[in-house]
Amino acid sequence: MTATARPLAILLAAALASGCGDRSTADLSESVGPSPRLPEPTRTLFPTVEVAEAVGWPAGGAPTAAQGLRVNAFATGLDHPRWLLRLPNGDVLVAESAAPPRPEGTGGGIRGFFQRLFMGRAGSQVPSANRITLLRDADGDGTAELRTPYITGLASPIGMALVGDTLYVANADALVAFPYDPAATRIAAAPRRIADLPAGRNHHWTKTLAASPDGRRLYVGVGSNSNVGENGLDEERGRAAIWEIDPASGAHRIFASGLRNPVGVAFRPGSGDLYTVVNERDELGSDLVPDYLTRVQAGGFYGWPWSYWGHHVDTRVEPARPDLVGRAIRPDYALGNHVAPLGLSFSEGARLGPRFASGAFIGLHGSWNRNPPSGYKVVFVPFANGRPAGMPVDVLTGFRSGDGRALGRPVGVQIGRDGSLLVADDVGNTIWRVSAR
Repeated sequence: MTATARPLAILLAAALASGCGDRSTADLSESVGPSPRLPEPTRTLFPTVEVAEAVGWPAGGAPTAAQGLRVNAFATGLDHPRWLLRLPNGDVLVAESAAPPRPEGTGGGIRGFFQRLFMGRAGSQVPSANRITLLRDADGDGTAELRTPYITGLASPIGMALVGDTLYVANADALVAFPYDPAATRIAAAPRRIADLPAGRNHHWTKTLAASPDGRRLYVGVGSNSNVGENGLDEERGRAAIWEIDPASGAHRIFASGLRNPVGVAFRPGSGDLYTVVNERDELGSDLVPDYLTRVQAGGFYGWPWSYWGHHVDTRVEPARPDLVGRAIRPDYALGNHVAPLGLSFSEGARLGPRFASGAFIGLHGSWNRNPPSGYKVVFVPFANGRPAGMPVDVLTGFRSGDGRALGRPVGVQIGRDGSLLVADDVGNTIWRVSAR
């Protein structure tokens, strides 16, 4: 940023912090479910910014579990834990990760200044540990007594999948593989590169991962390189999509596209249905656009950047593509405006009572572009006849203090060996365990 632009950026940042932008006029419940209310877009001189300052938990602090459930710390003192994988022997892997460094020449200008400023306030501008850690609760008391580095020297890892004796890891720039030995507490082998993944600017850097039920294909969520293509559509090649990769050869294809930032990806147990949770676009007002959960159709196009929620055109994007808007698929289920869904885990194996018998747990990381804020909790979306149905149920709340600061922020979710729900908290640096009373 030039010396001339810096004072202007600081003044604009001060103006944003003082509450510029719009305020929601709708109840958040109107933006949830299969048919959300979609008002007209709201455009303001400055975007709406309500960032919860990340402060962490006070001594003895913890989120609040729903009635009939309780919560305890499964593991504490981690370094920005983001994603979880339960191994067949009951051990839990946690990816401790943050955004990779931006290449020179990217992330500049006033927009980049704002992004760094507000992401720092939200607790996201931290060095990446680049590590996967193994957690083991051998005595079954609900607390991991063993915590040890499992794989180190990675590149902003997030997604993990175990297929047979191979552990796959999705780094920010590549899908890699390691030999898996259930008796080992550390992998020292060098990574075997399976396929390169879009990197560079990495506006959305996380790469999540799911294996098909038969283990023959891997599916990687790749987010966009911008909000709505403002960095040029050439930078979006291969992005805003879910990739299908053949782990044997590394060959890949775009399985589905037009998904702005598909984070959690998971197959619904007992079916061949791939689901994802998607972070939709910003800066159209506090009451647009709802983030969503949807079944992903092979070859499907979901609108980004030209449209949202089916055929609602985003006029900010040029050139217009009415042909693509016309074939955009409407998502299955809205999760709310700007709630930032990240973690996704189906409830098979959970022992949390009949309310949570059939459906999906979702970690809502929390908004920055909504006033008042939304998200900052873990919810359960019930399923009926194989599809999401009904209103979501709060499972874990209380991640924001009474004065609006972020004590924690939920990310990845995973069913533990004992049927509990494990939740990665990247501000509280804790893995929470939710169990039935």
